[in-house]
Amino acid sequence: MARTSAQDSTDAPVTQGFLGPDRNWHVGAGLMTLATVVAFTIWAFTHTGTDVNAFLLILAIAFGLFMAFNIGGNDVANSFGTSVGAGTLTMKQALVVAAVFEVSGAVLAGGSVTETVRSGIVDLEGVAIDPPAFALIMMSALLGAAVWLLLATRMGWPVSTTHAIIGGIVGAAVTTGLVTGTGGFAMVHWGEIGKIAVSWILSPLLGGIASFLLFGAIKRRILAPAARAIALGSRGYDDAEDDDDVDDDDEEDDADESWQRHVPASERMTELQQSAFAESAALDLTPGGPGAELIEASADLTKKERKAARKVERKAAYNALEKRVPPLAAGAAMVLAAMLVFKGLDNVGLNISVGGGVLMLVMLALGVWMATTIFARALKKQSISRATFIMFSWMQVFTACAFAFSHGANDIANAIGPFVAVLDVLKTGQIGAEAAVPTAALIAFGVALVSGLWFVGRKVIHTVGTGLTAMHPSSGFAAELAAATIVLLASVLGLPVSSTHILIGAVLGVGIVNHAANWRLMRPIFLAWIITLPAAAGIGAAGVLVLRAIF
Repeated sequence: MARTSAQDSTDAPVTQGFLGPDRNWHVGAGLMTLATVVAFTIWAFTHTGTDVNAFLLILAIAFGLFMAFNIGGNDVANSFGTSVGAGTLTMKQALVVAAVFEVSGAVLAGGSVTETVRSGIVDLEGVAIDPPAFALIMMSALLGAAVWLLLATRMGWPVSTTHAIIGGIVGAAVTTGLVTGTGGFAMVHWGEIGKIAVSWILSPLLGGIASFLLFGAIKRRILAPAARAIALGSRGYDDAEDDDDVDDDDEEDDADESWQRHVPASERMTELQQSAFAESAALDLTPGGPGAELIEASADLTKKERKAARKVERKAAYNALEKRVPPLAAGAAMVLAAMLVFKGLDNVGLNISVGGGVLMLVMLALGVWMATTIFARALKKQSISRATFIMFSWMQVFTACAFAFSHGANDIANAIGPFVAVLDVLKTGQIGAEAAVPTAALIAFGVALVSGLWFVGRKVIHTVGTGLTAMHPSSGFAAELAAATIVLLASVLGLPVSSTHILIGAVLGVGIVNHAANWRLMRPIFLAWIITLPAAAGIGAAGVLVLRAIF
């Protein structure tokens, strides 16, 4: 679990020096990426044979890995934004988690074969496109999508990598059809483009509704008692020594030590307490809510009365952690496990019956329920603020890991699908309906994902983790779980949604509950969603013209 950022910052020397305080991490990630590129290039030449066009193969490798790099910088960063923004994971820990679970998802469940994108959004079967032209279309699509993703990432806009690669394919294919006289805009399945347009609204709406309902329930049923216990502390926050320090015989009015007066004193708390208190304050200070009423009422309490009230609230808070969090964790485990099966392991070929799958999910839920109950009881030795933070931090770590594995298993196809299609054409000289996905390619592209997260993903992480709304472990957990639930339901029902857009909607749902959603920042992000497809298409179209002129 994450250390505090204050602790993390002490790892580095005071002087910045060359490449800043994270010089060793930058150098290590750079060397890992360079070694991967060199090794993969050598492998690719042995895989395709010595008679292949060397320049064309090198360009294909460069475009493919560049696309994977930018998927890491945008899509993977989007997935980890809530965890880093909440303080659950540091940037370095996010890198390690991504390295383990993104690459594992890519290698273990990335699929043994992939469609060569001959049908779907663009009809390539209805036109006479020879294998070399097809390879150039796929390469241009990778370049178009990657360049747009890099621009969006530099601006801090989380966009759909799936929509980007679709746009690249549309632009390159239609341009090729127009240039060769074998097709044009009629090649595009506009109905599928319409579904993408629907996803701009449907995805964030569903994610926002799910997150609003889930986080609202968590705040009312779990966080509210903790917030009230913190509010009633004699120094404005929960402190285990507070009960011993208060003199029972001292009936002096405590109005001058009300919570409202002691919010600035939160600067003296430990960082764990600060984070939990900040979230609780956002909960209880809502006008007309229990926090506002508590502040008003506590102004007239004596120290003894405040102490008695605080004991009641602390007991309620610990009871909420022990009784209400375990069923929530069990439900989350079932959703995440089902998401992994439907979205992460569908390429593995697991033949699990419906009854067997349900039994496995129920057993998993029971195990998580019991483990979380034991963990909650052990946290009674901690202050309520720290216990609440730790409980939701660990739960968010597991949701982050599940998202990373599922992402590595699925969205890596946006880079590796077109690349493997090119690789297959260069090796066989034909356009196959399917192409084998070599393990070496999965590993190399997985490493490129992680490298992109580290080198260019920080702006997107900032947007998702802190820009749209303030994130804390419980709100980050709620956003990720809500997004996972909608992704799962959409997969089962076949709804046209984007996981990126769903998560952004879920983050906004948290902001709406806290009355702190940054709608001004959402405007350029929504505009970026709309122009992703045409922007990638335009770059892909220009790219295919250049490549056709060269080759």
